Amino acid sequence: MQIVNVDIQYLSPPPAIKYCKKCGKKTEYVCSGLFRVNAQRKYLDIWLIYKCSNCDSTWNMTIYSRINPKSIASEILEGFHSNNGELVEKYAMDTELIQKNGAEVGLPKYEILGPAIDFSMPIELHIKSPYPSRLKVSALLREILNLSQKAFEQRITNESIRSTSGLDLKKCRIQTEVVLIIDN
Repeated sequence: MQIVNVDIQYLSPPPAIKYCKKCGKKTEYVCSGLFRVNAQRKYLDIWLIYKCSNCDSTWNMTIYSRINPKSIASEILEGFHSNNGELVEKYAMDTELIQKNGAEVGLPKYEILGPAIDFSMPIELHIKSPYPSRLKVSALLREILNLSQKAFEQRITNESIRSTSGLDLKKCRIQTEVVLIIDN
């Protein structure tokens, strides 16, 4: 059995979907790549700033509220002050944090990186993602295998595509890795 690794590369973080007062409707807010750090006496508030994709109004997603600055490692605190790209990505890709802040999570822009696959023999396919995401495994598989919805469902029904861990491939979303067996 041939083992094939495919990586999901995110081209942007997922948008936060929430009501925009200026637009008067739910819109996508995109990450600005900037933090806001506010000091109130002995405490800090730290937000990641998002902008409405229609009108540029801002929304601050809370990362820390009323936290003692001594409880954050100094290099991480400096990362917030300097808008460190890796730190921005870490928080912007955190779908649980976005939801905890009262926003829905949209789909990130991504591309699938991997070798051309020879489907004439059985394959163990590893789909790897650096972050859990709202991307459905079924959509990724259909894109990788170039299958229609109907053809995909037929292959699930006759078990020529199956998960090694028993995931429901029609419903599950990508975590950090999904391992599949694909028979011809």
